Amino acid sequence: MLDFINKTITKVFGSKSTRDIREIMPLVEKTKAEFAKLASLSNDQLRAKTDEFKQRIRNYLADIDNEIAAYRKQVDDHPDMDPDDKEKIYKEIDALGKERDKKLEEVLLELLPEAFAVVKETARRFFENKTLEATATRLDRDLSVKFPNIQIQGEKVIYQNQWMAAGNMITWDMVHYDVQLIGGVVLHQGKIAEMATGEGKTL
Repeated sequence: MLDFINKTITKVFGSKSTRDIREIMPLVEKTKAEFAKLASLSNDQLRAKTDEFKQRIRNYLADIDNEIAAYRKQVDDHPDMDPDDKEKIYKEIDALGKERDKKLEEVLLELLPEAFAVVKETARRFFENKTLEATATRLDRDLSVKFPNIQIQGEKVIYQNQWMAAGNMITWDMVHYDVQLIGGVVLHQGKIAEMATGEGKTL
């Protein structure tokens, strides 16, 4: 009887997995829409998206970060402050910290489709090109010392889409499908994504 009830409920409302995927799909569709906008960007412009995202996060959190900093400065500037007053300030800081965590989750979710789209576009470029060239950064120069597939030529960095791993030559050959974007959203939510063999867990 219980089995019949469970099957009936599943038919009417869908399984939990189906409902979860239904909730995630709008983010996947937004990611694909953002992905479609990126093909015309240069490699440097695509890389600059990371700094843009970081700045947007800083801007979103600026007010609450300034408020927290002001409270901390108040404590630092008054080392002889009454302990009860100091405790009240620290409680305010703790409360603001929790509020900041919520705001951080908000802005990260807002940025998720764009950020995922940048990663997918990067994967596409490595899939379709043997090498990618961009303006060299300090990180590129540091990485080029460790990894032979990254080469510095003057002010440029050249990334090859092949590298040695465990004695085997690996060629980048993957671009994200919807199922992998879904898995990425699940992981972003702090959950576990169970995927069948061949569904691209590694990517």
